[in-house]
Amino acid sequence: MILITGGAGFIGSNLQAVLAGRGHETVVADTLGSDGKWRNLAAHPPTRVIHPDDLDAFLDSHPPLEMVFHLGAVSETTAVDGDHTWATNVELSRRLWEWCADHGVRFVYASSAATYGDGTQGFEDEFSIPALERLRPLNLYGWTKHAFDLLVAKTLLTRREQPPQWAGLKFFNVYGPNEYHKGRMISVVKVKHDEVAAGRPARLFKSDQPGLADGAQARDFIWVGDVVDVMLWLMETPAVSGLFNLGTGQARTYRDLAHAVSDAAGRPRQVEFIDMPDSLRGQYQSFTRAPMDRLRAAGYGGQFTPLEEGIRRYVQNHLASADKYV
Repeated sequence: MILITGGAGFIGSNLQAVLAGRGHETVVADTLGSDGKWRNLAAHPPTRVIHPDDLDAFLDSHPPLEMVFHLGAVSETTAVDGDHTWATNVELSRRLWEWCADHGVRFVYASSAATYGDGTQGFEDEFSIPALERLRPLNLYGWTKHAFDLLVAKTLLTRREQPPQWAGLKFFNVYGPNEYHKGRMISVVKVKHDEVAAGRPARLFKSDQPGLADGAQARDFIWVGDVVDVMLWLMETPAVSGLFNLGTGQARTYRDLAHAVSDAAGRPRQVEFIDMPDSLRGQYQSFTRAPMDRLRAAGYGGQFTPLEEGIRRYVQNHLASADKYV
C-alpha cells in the first residue's frame, strides 16, 4: 500500500494514475472539495481517499504502508497565513518523517526551487547545513519548504532513526494536465494557451531587472511526466536517499514558451508585454536552472522532455481534447 498526500492534486494525481495502472493499492490523503477536483482521480480511483484531518487517525491504525509520497502542501507563492503554512508544510512533514522512521516506511517529499530565492546563491542542491543556511527564499511558501529541508539535515546529524529511504525533490516549474484546480498557481503554459486559443496575444511580464530584455526571463520548465518518472525510479531504487533538484537542467525563456504554445495550438506567434504587478515585485525569480548532477550521480538515467515536445503533448493531447485529464 502506498500513501500519496496531495494525491488528488496536480503532481499527486499524475503519480496516482501511473501507480493505479501498475496495480498498486493506493491511499490518497487530500480534500476533494466542490470545484471538480475529483476529476483528477476519475479515470484511476485510489483504494481509499481520506481527508487530511483524518490522516493521524489513519496512521495510528498502523496501515501496512510500503511508501509515502508526501506531495500535499500549501503551494501558493503568495500565501500569507504563516501559522497555517508552517503547520502544513513543516509540522505535517515532520510528523510523517517521524512516523516513517518509527515504522520503517520509505519517504519521498516535495521540496521546491522556491527555496533558492532570487538565485544569487545559485541552484546547487548541496545537502549540508552551511549550504542550506545560505539560501534566502523570497516568500512564505519557499521559506517553509526550506525550513523542512533544513530540519531534515539537522535531524540526520543527531543520528536519530530515519526512514529506510528518504528523498526530498526540489521541483522547478512543473507543467502538464490535472492542474486545472490550481487557480492563480496554474502553470504559465496553461495560461498562455488560453490566451492564444482565444485569438489573443500571449501576455508576458515586462522585465523588472536592469539589462534583462522583456521576455528573456528564464525558468527550468519540466513536464509532469518526467517528475513522475523520477519518483517511480526512487521507488524502484531504495538504496538512493538525499535532497535532489528536479528540473531538466536547462533554462528556457518565457518568449520560447509563448512561441511553443502558439505553435502547438496552430496560432500565430504574438506576444504582448505587460507591467509586472506590485505583488510580485521583489518576489519574482527572473532565472532558474536546476543543476542535475547529483540525481545523475545517484544513478538516474532518464531523459527529460524538451520544452517544445512537452508543450505539444499538453496542448494537443489534453487542452485541445474533450477530456483534459489524465
